[in-house]
Amino acid sequence: MSENIYIVYMIVIIASYLIGSIPFGLVLGGLFKVGDIRNIGSGNIGATNALRTGNKGFALAVLLCDGVKGVVAILLTQWLFRDVCECLPMVAGLVAVLGHMFSVWLRFKGGKGVATGLGVILVLSFPTGLCVAAMWLLTAKLSRTSSLAAVLGFLHAPVYAMANGLDDFYVLGFAGLALLVILKHNENIKRLLKGTEPTIGQKV
Repeated sequence: MSENIYIVYMIVIIASYLIGSIPFGLVLGGLFKVGDIRNIGSGNIGATNALRTGNKGFALAVLLCDGVKGVVAILLTQWLFRDVCECLPMVAGLVAVLGHMFSVWLRFKGGKGVATGLGVILVLSFPTGLCVAAMWLLTAKLSRTSSLAAVLGFLHAPVYAMANGLDDFYVLGFAGLALLVILKHNENIKRLLKGTEPTIGQKV
């Protein structure tokens, strides 16, 4: 790998991290006049906690903007470095998710990567992203539990990637993404096992 490739990787990693780090849950909180959502519910900056404000428009805006972060990081990488390396867009997507989870603007705290991760999968493989979204929606509808829906949806991402005939690095990348999301849901999984996990929209 030449020195120029290393520079490209560094540019992609830094740019994707900063894009992923944008805390839309806080930025939009001011626009929608709902205050700092870290002070309510679970204290998370994602769409699920945003819904606990009772403002569905705010929650939808957070969901979409968080999802777009992953999309923008990948599309920007593809536009600038299209012919450099086939796996660069995957790297950009994973780093954007890490930026969302460990935002530099929030002292390396952040969301759980669900919306940003889904945006990453959709832009890299739309059929796979649709399968993950369908699993999320079905599980959420049946269980009314966002964390369970997220874990099951992302857990199946590499399986859907294989079913859709994607190259191995996509399968491995989506497996890595699933691992990040599941690890971030560690406390949620503990509550699920105890039967104390709050349902969607429930006050915490």
